[in-house]
Amino acid sequence: MSKSKRNTVDPDDIIAAYGADTARWFMLSDSPPERDVNWTEKGVQGAWRFTQRLWRVIGEATEIAKAAPAAKPAAFGPLALAVRKAAHGALAKVTDAVDKLHFNVAVAHIYEFTSALQSALNDAKATAGGKADAAGDIAWAVREAADILVMLFNPMMPHLAEECWAALGHKTLVAEAPWPAVEGALLIEDVIVLPVQVNGKKRADVTVPRDAAANAVEAAALALEPVQRALGGKPPKKVIVVPQRIVNVVA
Repeated sequence: MSKSKRNTVDPDDIIAAYGADTARWFMLSDSPPERDVNWTEKGVQGAWRFTQRLWRVIGEATEIAKAAPAAKPAAFGPLALAVRKAAHGALAKVTDAVDKLHFNVAVAHIYEFTSALQSALNDAKATAGGKADAAGDIAWAVREAADILVMLFNPMMPHLAEECWAALGHKTLVAEAPWPAVEGALLIEDVIVLPVQVNGKKRADVTVPRDAAANAVEAAALALEPVQRALGGKPPKKVIVVPQRIVNVVA
């Protein structure tokens, strides 16, 4: 807001109405730190609603995490692995954004991760018949993800973070906890999407396993309807598969 236009908003008013965490979250999420914050009542109310959502998500995660084994499971099922991938993916993105002082970008990634965790919690309850007694690998993954989520929003909302940290059963302060390390293996996707070009023009995308053989990628690309239309029912003269990059079809 501009002082010259006399349309400023006193942060103390926001804090009095919504709390310091909501005020900080709204200001950091609105725009990059080098720009002025554009005040909107709708925006600050949205930030306040998100603080309530975080509290609910952590509460649900806490119930599921009670079934988590003390030791890390030797193997993780598909749902547990998806939770861990989402958590470590968010950790990597937020860490990078904070290091670059791109707080609004970090906030966007936290929004995304919160939605992913909420979806995973719903799936975990569904597999347990609506109860919180999920399988051990899922419960362990949820506990890890909840811990990571709290650490990610702690720099922006420290008061809420400490309450959530305590609710998760920790006896120390989240402010004193070391920043979690990213497990690089969890950032590698099992499937990849490759563009498919016919005579130099993109016609479609093909989704294949990351380690798929070139002949399998070629077959999948040629089976796509847009590629078949571009070929006009004729066999291609040549197919060039650049591993994990692109598929070029020469008609």
